[in-house]
Amino acid sequence: MSQETVSKTDIVPPDENSGHKRSYTIPCSTRFRNQILALAEARGVNAADLARSVILMLPESMIAAAVDPGDPKASDRETVTLKSGPDKGKPWRRKPRLQVRLPDGYDPVLLRKALGLALALDSGALRMVLEPSHHPTREVEHAQLKAELHRLRAAVQVLAGDRLPNAVRTKDEAHFVLGFPPNSRPGAAEIKARYRQLATIHHPDSDTGDTARMALLNQAMSFMRAYDKN
Repeated sequence: MSQETVSKTDIVPPDENSGHKRSYTIPCSTRFRNQILALAEARGVNAADLARSVILMLPESMIAAAVDPGDPKASDRETVTLKSGPDKGKPWRRKPRLQVRLPDGYDPVLLRKALGLALALDSGALRMVLEPSHHPTREVEHAQLKAELHRLRAAVQVLAGDRLPNAVRTKDEAHFVLGFPPNSRPGAAEIKARYRQLATIHHPDSDTGDTARMALLNQAMSFMRAYDKN
């Protein structure tokens, strides 16, 4: 049995002025409480830090499935002396407990299980093994994207056909650069629309950009504007 001095405010943990945090009362055996407090002291933290660490490391479903250290037995009680209220100075026997301050929304039983896992991890009774992820790493994703981009650029070059070996000098060459078949008669609106489509693909800022083809596109458009004026 242990005896300590507490007030009734210690028995009602929630603090309405604590914002999004609250104080949790976690009933537990005296042995369990002492083990948690000893582990926290050895690590230079508090019980809440131990619980928080486990919650951050493990999914909630895994913590919920863990063995519950449980409530103290009926014979496991501690005696405290009330220091406020009408019963001030009187001894009171209560269940041993831990007080932890954490964000609101946790189940005290879940927190007790998290603390139990902290003890198991510290003692070596439980080990965490990191398994290879089924999802590709950032480096693998980058390599895959790079390879896909390379294939896309190669496909664009094949579909774009041969480049004009010289600067645009005739209307037929301008049509060729803009992707129109021989002897076609595209209108001004159709030519502008085709130019915008190809510029989106071949502009140097695009993933499939090609400076040489973009230069030919600009030459073709300049030629057609001058041709239409004449």
